Amino acid sequence: MMRALRWMLMITLLLAGLNSHAACTWPAWEQFRQAYISDGGRVIDPSDARKITTSEGQSYALFFALAANDRPAFDSLLNWTQNNLAQGDLGAHLPAWLWGKKDDNSWTVLDTNSASDADIWIAWSLLEAGRLWKEARYTTLGKALLTRIAQEEVVNVPGLGSMLLPGKVGFAEPALWRFNPSYLPPQLANYFTRFGAPWSTLRETNLRLLLETTPKGFSPDWVSYQKDKGWQLKPEKPLIGSYDAIRVYLWVGMMHGSDGQKARLLEKFKPMATATIKNNAVPEKASIATGKVEGNGPVGFAAAMLPFLQNSDALAIQRQKVADHFPGSDAYYSFVLTLFGQGWDQHRFRFTPRGELQPDWGQECTSSH
Repeated sequence: MMRALRWMLMITLLLAGLNSHAACTWPAWEQFRQAYISDGGRVIDPSDARKITTSEGQSYALFFALAANDRPAFDSLLNWTQNNLAQGDLGAHLPAWLWGKKDDNSWTVLDTNSASDADIWIAWSLLEAGRLWKEARYTTLGKALLTRIAQEEVVNVPGLGSMLLPGKVGFAEPALWRFNPSYLPPQLANYFTRFGAPWSTLRETNLRLLLETTPKGFSPDWVSYQKDKGWQLKPEKPLIGSYDAIRVYLWVGMMHGSDGQKARLLEKFKPMATATIKNNAVPEKASIATGKVEGNGPVGFAAAMLPFLQNSDALAIQRQKVADHFPGSDAYYSFVLTLFGQGWDQHRFRFTPRGELQPDWGQECTSSH
């Protein structure tokens, strides 16, 4: 009799354990995983005929897997990234940014250059995975990658100081440097200050990049800085803020409220919120010099603005837009923006004042759309 009771108790506990795991799943992440990630841990962007994989895609998926407490997916993504983009060792090689199908039908790295935004997210995700899952090998690898980023992608710019280049090749000339304001999220810049130079000063120079390249309240996709002349805000070809810059508002919106930089950045980018409220839609493009906006962005833009919008009515409109037009299996970029923006809006994760991840691993299942 006692044995039978013990068996029943064990089965009850086992089922409770299974149910508690099911309770904290993230439906939108499950959907993304099924639609975009191969069994081997490769994030596939189907919009390109070469069925490409970018280091960006791998880095975002690592973040989502960590936020979702999905360690099998995290390990699978990490192994694929390390073996195929980093010659087997992320501590020794920055990942190549582009992989896919060549004309001769072989699958390989298509461009060996790095993309520092991806490298930053991978390093941060490894360090946070090490902390949250208490796994030293992630921490060790994250620190090694961060050291390599500092060596190969951080440059000292006269008049600015230490700056993160968008990649290790092609963005620095003797007197001219190109930057992407969306590449270093402020909360991650804050997180890395604990590792000393150059990270201790990058937080402030990154803030200058965000504030000083935004004359009308819209962040540019790309901007140049010239020695002795400063930011080149009126080049021959007008500067535009669009598919890269949308991430700037997303990162700022997700900053912790007590981070001193957040209020300044929200105020600086207020015209983006104003344009969204006025048009009931997030603009697809903005002129940096004039502040003129045009077009409506895809559903991922609406999701990206959820953490940023401080007006509850405007927030409700964009929230409904995401629910009504949830991205499918052919919209990689919109889907990752949605996982970030809607995931944050649903309290599936937060960032602490110091830039750590605060996941909600005990959350009951809620519908993704």
